Amino acid sequence: MMKTLSRKTFYINKIFALLIIFLVLSCGARNDPGGKTGFKTTTVSYYADKFDGKKTASGEVYRHYKMTGASKSLSFGTRVEIINAENNRSVIITINDRGPLKPSREFDISQGAFRKIANLNEGIVKVKYRILR
Repeated sequence: MMKTLSRKTFYINKIFALLIIFLVLSCGARNDPGGKTGFKTTTVSYYADKFDGKKTASGEVYRHYKMTGASKSLSFGTRVEIINAENNRSVIITINDRGPLKPSREFDISQGAFRKIANLNEGIVKVKYRILR
């Protein structure tokens, strides 16, 4: 009888431990910054008119109509999908400059790219983004 009781206790403890491990792993997955979809969130703004025609950090000339953007850390040529969190309109930009200066933003994007996801009058929009390559 004692062996049966200790065997039951062993299995109950084993099940309890597995449930705890499952709970910890499932909570961690929900808090993953990129999540399963690979998207992160930030805010973006667009380049002012005075930058049109000026050289970017990569040496390219900035043009409002091109689908480009600035990032503090991504390599030049990296493509990023940006989706407006409110209306789900998206654009793919190519990183060709350094910035933005605001710590709360991951990107500054061209006016052409911003127009694809929002009205310029909004100035700053909350977005989801993922790095494509």
